[in-house]
Order: sequence, then C-alpha cells, then structure tokens
Amino acid sequence: MCLDLLNIAKMPEVRFKGENIKCEKGANLRKVLLENGLSPHNGNSRVVSCFGIGTCGTCAVKLTGTTNPISTKEKIRLSLAPHQLSNGLRLACQVKVTHDLLVEKGDGFWGQHI
Repeated sequence: MCLDLLNIAKMPEVRFKGENIKCEKGANLRKVLLENGLSPHNGNSRVVSCFGIGTCGTCAVKLTGTTNPISTKEKIRLSLAPHQLSNGLRLACQVKVTHDLLVEKGDGFWGQHI
C-alpha cells in the first residue's frame, strides 16, 4: 500500500535544454516550459504562436517518454508543411505530462529539423 502512495505522489519530470522541471501529472507541456522560463519556440516563431490551441505548429518538439496519445487536431497540423507526421514530432501545447519526458527542440523556424 505504501508503494502505491509513493507512485501516485511522484511528480513527473520534464528535461529540456539542460533543465529538469518537476510538474503536476497531467500538466500541459507548453505551459510547464513557459512557466519555467523555457520556450518551446525557436527565435521569432513565438510571434506567430497560436498560444496553445494547436494550429500554428511552432511548438513542435521531439519527445522521449510516455504521454497522452496524439490527437486528431495534432495529426492534422503535423501533416501540413513544413512538418511531416512521419518525423514523430508532437505539439507541446497538446501534450499532457503524465510521465518523465525528455524534450528536444529541432532546428528551423518551426523546429521541424530533428
């Protein structure tokens, strides 16, 4: 029983750009990064950001770890240029942090070059 309580209480950790961030289970990845002074955007791409509704594609990141399944909205956006659904990127604004995650941002305006 005690082990179950410890597992429930464990906060997932997000690793990004050399930083380790603990957050609430189910937290939005984009918000977690921004609240900790880290941006899921490259350079001026933040100017065209959709602010988390999943339509711009500027917060595309590569994830290592378990998270929520990709949504239909996310699949559609990541199927449009300059992205390719086949490269396995996710939109940080659509990701719920459920387990420890390693987050990587690719090169290019949209972060599409992994």
